Amino acid sequence: MNSSRTGLRRAALAVLSAALVATAAGTAQAHPGKVGPGKGHHHGKGHPKPAASLRDLADRRHVLIGTAVDTTALAEDGAYRAATAREFSSVTAENVMKWEVVEPERGRYDWSAADELVRFARAHGQQVRGHTLLWHNQLPAWLTEGVADGSIDAKELRKILREHITAEVKHFKGKIYQWDVVNEVFEEDGSLRDSIWLQQLGPSYIADAFRWAHRADPGAKLFMNDYNVEGVNAKSTAYYELAKKLRAQGVPVQGMGVQAHLDIQYGFPTDLAANLARFDRLGLRTAITEADVRMFTPSDPAKLARQASDYRGLLAACLATKGCTSFTVWGFTDKYSWVPGTFEGEGEANILDADFRHKPAYEALREELAKRH
Repeated sequence: MNSSRTGLRRAALAVLSAALVATAAGTAQAHPGKVGPGKGHHHGKGHPKPAASLRDLADRRHVLIGTAVDTTALAEDGAYRAATAREFSSVTAENVMKWEVVEPERGRYDWSAADELVRFARAHGQQVRGHTLLWHNQLPAWLTEGVADGSIDAKELRKILREHITAEVKHFKGKIYQWDVVNEVFEEDGSLRDSIWLQQLGPSYIADAFRWAHRADPGAKLFMNDYNVEGVNAKSTAYYELAKKLRAQGVPVQGMGVQAHLDIQYGFPTDLAANLARFDRLGLRTAITEADVRMFTPSDPAKLARQASDYRGLLAACLATKGCTSFTVWGFTDKYSWVPGTFEGEGEANILDADFRHKPAYEALREELAKRH
């Protein structure tokens, strides 16, 4: 849901590799192996116990707390790297698993940046969400230009899509716990988006994508994912009906991802819990996948309080839903937010400020996770 940040990516990979060696040991001891309940820090006598991190508290609630990761920042910014390791039990590649990055030329794959993120996650006991296999944005030029000039026809496009999904999912087999298989395929009115996929392949491309992904890695949970589907509305209902139809046909649709890009100038989606619950009843897992809460800047105490309330409401709805097993923020510090470059005059959408200080939104998430249940 953001524009690509590719500058200095290749140079950053070497820095990130070195950073993994420098930071892995201490954090891996604090969070060894797979994420699970009750794993935290141990402290000797005479040393005050620091406040529990988000991931410590989330472990106790049996939910993964995640963030989208800017891999350039991960390589070059020590404070960012430390906070990513300390606060989160799940990571999502902000851009480096998208098609334009992993296959910039047809048949030539570049997994390097994504592999570094997976290595970082494994070194720090974190799970990885895959984002995203099929989208109408951030496609490589060779693909979009080929479709536009007719050199790639519908038959060839279907073959290309199958090869892409199969190659990417197989490359990361066993390393990804959830994949966003199809991303943003509906319009606000519930009609299918008029993308090159729909134009060239018809609506069957959605079922095909899930079948190909499942065949490549039967162990990964496969999700649909979109924005403006927090409440019960035409768009979220279209996903509900599609999931019901595909599952009846045996298509391995296993989850619904709610992006949750909110804005404090609008009302909070108070029917979020009801919306998650209906997908839950279908037998789908659910997840908050890209949460942030933007505002017109500069902020003030009232705006920050409203932002904190919205973050708390998103997390509370997830925690109240049995099948909601992960809650991911789309970046955690305002220093690297995608929002100012996309929404004019808006920003400060994350739970830490640009200097990595905790905002009221961070404390709201901590308090919600710490509640007795």
